[in-house]
Amino acid sequence: MDKLEYYRQSIEKLLLEYGKEPPVNGEIEVEVVFDKERDRYLIIDIGWERDCRIYNCFIHLDIKDGKIWIQRNQTDKSIAAELVEMGIAKEDIVFGLQPDYLREYTGFGVA
Repeated sequence: MDKLEYYRQSIEKLLLEYGKEPPVNGEIEVEVVFDKERDRYLIIDIGWERDCRIYNCFIHLDIKDGKIWIQRNQTDKSIAAELVEMGIAKEDIVFGLQPDYLREYTGFGVA
């Protein structure tokens, strides 16, 4: 299996696990979205909490230039550490949610 396909499968496996977490409010749905053509992967909460519309992308990962970009992580878990445990090299994980001048201090990829 080539690296890109392994990254896709790893992300999908990870997000499917996160997507199993039940929402706190029963009127909220969890959507796991895979755009394999553009290599965009998201988990979205969508629904209603009383009179308030809920729409929140709490995990967003991309694959760009052969690297996994963590664009958003609103969980209390380290997605990067979980990806490393799955065999993905640290230099192939980029914290897109960090400004580029801080990425060199993360111990992961810079771009």
